[in-house]
Amino acid sequence: MIIAALFITLFLLILLGVPIAFALAIASLVAILIEGSIPDLVVLHQMVGGMDSFPLLSIPFFILAGALMNQGGITKRIFDFAGALMGWLRGGLGHVNVGASILFSGMSGAAVADAGGLGAIEIKAMRSKGYDADFSVGLTAASSTIGPIIPPSLPMIIYGVIAGVSIGQLFAAGIIPGLLMALALSIMVTIYARKRHYPKDAKFSLGRILLTFKKAFPSLLAPVIIVGGILSGFFTATEAAVVACVYAFLLSSLWYRTLSLRGLLKVSFDTIETTSSIMLIIGGAAIFSWVLTSQGIHQIVADSLGFAEGNKYAVLLTITLILFVVGCFMETIAAITILTPILLPIALSAGIDPVQFGVIMVLNLMIGLLTPPLGMVLFVLSQVSEVPIERCAKATLPFLLPLVFVLFLIMLVPALTLWLPGLLY
Repeated sequence: MIIAALFITLFLLILLGVPIAFALAIASLVAILIEGSIPDLVVLHQMVGGMDSFPLLSIPFFILAGALMNQGGITKRIFDFAGALMGWLRGGLGHVNVGASILFSGMSGAAVADAGGLGAIEIKAMRSKGYDADFSVGLTAASSTIGPIIPPSLPMIIYGVIAGVSIGQLFAAGIIPGLLMALALSIMVTIYARKRHYPKDAKFSLGRILLTFKKAFPSLLAPVIIVGGILSGFFTATEAAVVACVYAFLLSSLWYRTLSLRGLLKVSFDTIETTSSIMLIIGGAAIFSWVLTSQGIHQIVADSLGFAEGNKYAVLLTITLILFVVGCFMETIAAITILTPILLPIALSAGIDPVQFGVIMVLNLMIGLLTPPLGMVLFVLSQVSEVPIERCAKATLPFLLPLVFVLFLIMLVPALTLWLPGLLY
C-alpha cells in the first residue's frame, strides 16, 4: 500500500511537470503520512542527511573545473591536439571526436559538460568538413558518455558515497571500460567512413603534432594531476576536485589569459545553479530511497523476480534491463541515489562485486542519457547543433550498439573492471 502510494504519487507529479527533486520529496511525504507512525520531520532529516557527505563536496568543484576549461578555451586546444594526432585517419574528425572525449574525460566527469562544451566544437568542425549531421550528432552523443566512465566521474562519486565503496577503486575500475568504449566507437567510425567515403581530414605531420602538443601540454597535465593524485593516494577525490578547480583557474586566467572577470562570474553562477539542482535531487532521492528501504523493497524485488539466490548473470541481465528502462525516464543522479540501496543488496547476494556493479550501473545509465524521452545529452546536442530532438535521437541509435557491446563485455568479464583496482589497491 505504502510503496504503491509512493510510486503513483511520483509518476503523477512527474507527468504534471513537477521538478524531479520536489516530486521525490513530496511522494515520500505522502507515503510517510499514509504510514502514520513516522514523524513527518523525518523527510527533512533524511534529505539533509543525504546531502551531508564530505565526498559530495567534490561535485561543485569538478563542475566548476569543467566550466572553467570550457570558458577558458582549454577544450579547443585539446581538440586541436587530438586533430593533429588522429586527423590523418580516414574519417579523421570522427576519430578526433572520440580521442578528444578521452582527453577531456580526465578533467570533467559529466557527460552533459562534454556534450555542451567539447560537443559544440566537434559538431561545428565536422559539419564544416562535410560530415553528415546525423553522423556528427550521433557520434558526439555517444562519445560524451566516455566522460563519466573514465575518472573523475560525478556519477561514480555519488554511487560510492551511497554504496560505501572506495571512490578511488571505482575511478580505477572505469579506466579500461572507458578505453574499450572509445575503441568500439572508433571501429564504428571506421565502418561509417568507408561506407560513406569520408576523407582524411589532414596529412600526417609530426611538426603539427608537436606544435599542438606544446600548446595543449598544460591542459593535458590536468588529468595526469587529478587521476594520478587520486590513484596514487596523494589526495582524495574531494581534494582532487579542489586541485582541478584551482589548476583550471590558474591555467585559464594566468597562463592562457583567456578567462575574463565576466567569464569567471558566468561559470561561477552556472556552477551554483547546476550544483543546487544536483544536491536537491540527491536530497529528494535520499528520503525516497529511505522509505523504500524501510519497507524492505530490495527483498520484495528479489522475491518477486525470483533471483535472490539465482544465477549471477541472470541477476545482472535483469538489473541491466531495469536500469535501462529507468535511465530512459529518470535523471542519472536520482536513479543512482534511489536504485543503489535497492539493487546493490541483490547484486551482492548473487556474488557480484560492488565495484564492478558500480561501473555497470553508471554505464547503463549513461546509455539512458542517449535515449528518449528524457535523454539529457540529446537535448543539449539538439540545442548546440540546431538539429531537432527527434532527429538527434534517431542519429544516436546506431552508436548505442558499441556502448551496449562494452556493457555486456564488462558484465561477462569482471576482470575488465576489477583487475586495475586490485593492482593499485
